Amino acid sequence: MNSERALDATDARILLALTAQPRATVVALAEQLGLSRNTVQTRVARMEQGGALASFERRITPNALGHPLTAFVTAQVDQHRLAEVSEALAGIDEVVEVFGLSGETDLLVRVVAADAEDLYRVAGRILAVPGIERTTTALAMRELVPHRLTPLLRRAAGDGGRPPGR
Repeated sequence: MNSERALDATDARILLALTAQPRATVVALAEQLGLSRNTVQTRVARMEQGGALASFERRITPNALGHPLTAFVTAQVDQHRLAEVSEALAGIDEVVEVFGLSGETDLLVRVVAADAEDLYRVAGRILAVPGIERTTTALAMRELVPHRLTPLLRRAAGDGGRPPGR
């Protein structure tokens, strides 16, 4: 989150309600949470502007786009070329996330692919990026814990883990 202020319990309650019903209107959220429409609308706008709400794009699965394989590529990088490497990786469509790491490995690159041959091609493109010195690729066999923030939202909302509206 890029916002200067942390989310409070009311923000967390709004986000929990949106998690349960992503298409809920501001009026429906206000009614469900016992808040005014203006309060909900203002807080949602502030969270959007502050970076607390990610883009809709995060909800689309790569599998739906014909890319059922996920792999993680770790890379060692010439630190003087990190900006150039980042820009080049952003230019590879199958690269969906890149994290800078501490330790022996510099980057963790999440990629998606249509099949094993496609993954081989993508891994080769990554290795060919000027400034990348070495890579290791690991195929994700199965997602065991999907991306989630609901437990943290429940804690922040102070509701003891109950679903919103109950």
